[in-house]
Amino acid sequence: MSKRSFRTALAVVIGSIAIVVGIAVFFISRAFAYPDKAHEGDGREVEVEIVSGMSFPQIASLLSEKDLLDKPTWFRLFAMWNGKTADVKTGKYVIKDNLTPREVLDIIVTGVKEVTVAVKLKEGEHMLELFRVLEEKGVAPAKELEALARDKVFLGKHAITGDTAEGYLFPDTYQFRKNDKPERVLARLITKHQEVWNELVGKHVRDREKLKDKLGWSDRDILTLASIVEKEAAVDQKVHPLERPRIAQVFVNRLASPTFRPKRLETDPTIRYGCTVPLQRSLACTAWHEPCLKAGKPLGCDRLHREQLDDKDNPYNTYQHEGLPPGPISNPGRASIEAALAPDGSDYYFFVANSKTSRTHAFARTLEEHRRNVEKYLKSGEP
Repeated sequence: MSKRSFRTALAVVIGSIAIVVGIAVFFISRAFAYPDKAHEGDGREVEVEIVSGMSFPQIASLLSEKDLLDKPTWFRLFAMWNGKTADVKTGKYVIKDNLTPREVLDIIVTGVKEVTVAVKLKEGEHMLELFRVLEEKGVAPAKELEALARDKVFLGKHAITGDTAEGYLFPDTYQFRKNDKPERVLARLITKHQEVWNELVGKHVRDREKLKDKLGWSDRDILTLASIVEKEAAVDQKVHPLERPRIAQVFVNRLASPTFRPKRLETDPTIRYGCTVPLQRSLACTAWHEPCLKAGKPLGCDRLHREQLDDKDNPYNTYQHEGLPPGPISNPGRASIEAALAPDGSDYYFFVANSKTSRTHAFARTLEEHRRNVEKYLKSGEP
């Protein structure tokens, strides 16, 4: 090979190397600049949800599809270089479309800042009332909570044998996440109920066994009684500690006494529940409930009438059916659960409010005495 040819070949090789090096430098410089180059956008906020089980390549593709970054493969390599592909937090994000890849990565690694809200769930409210409060507070949609509370699979996971979660949603003040998952919300209420139930059962082992031996009750039956006591006893337990255990004993006496016939509880809240919450309702219940719906009050709005009191098609009508209703009619608190587990042992069979506006009751052993109380406290209008 002549010197001239050699020089030409050497120049070609050097030129090729220079081109390759130049290209390499170009791409390396772009790669190093990539994390801090803002995505072309106008600052629009985009909602992105990263769910459990998503791989990092899937997350990168999602962010690219949402037009929050370019080159999802580069984004993945950048995250791998920083050792952060396994640190991404699930959640719903709102991300501006003009951020740098570094800023986007920092956001999804830091995680969504939880927005929480305090929610007070009152004792004695049924599940639809509780769900309405949770929706109003922005915790979860009432319809989704209701669907889950009627879901057999979900109920089975929590060892609830009834048709709904009614009675097992413990009333208390909670700190909930905004826009939380219905499963997590209900599971928290049920778990709290189980904790309180187990504590009180441990405290009243013998009382519980007495109820089971005397009436053949299950734990669900005791809870049903507690839910009725909660609806009837409107006073503060701390102010009137004897009220709930005595009301519970009245109902137990009616069902346990061989001489009390018929064995009916005769309590209005059970009828109202049967006309409001079950999916299947009697004709009399429908006649009572439809005007409430038209008035924008789906949870009931009117006084019960003779048609509802005489309604045998309502299985929750304790004026027409003996024994307990099919299940709980509200979600009782600690005091009412304890009262149902440990009634006070008195021999009363009747009670009536001390006045038309009273929250306490006058108790009676006989029907004659009860009628006198009704005449005295309600019909006469005495305080």
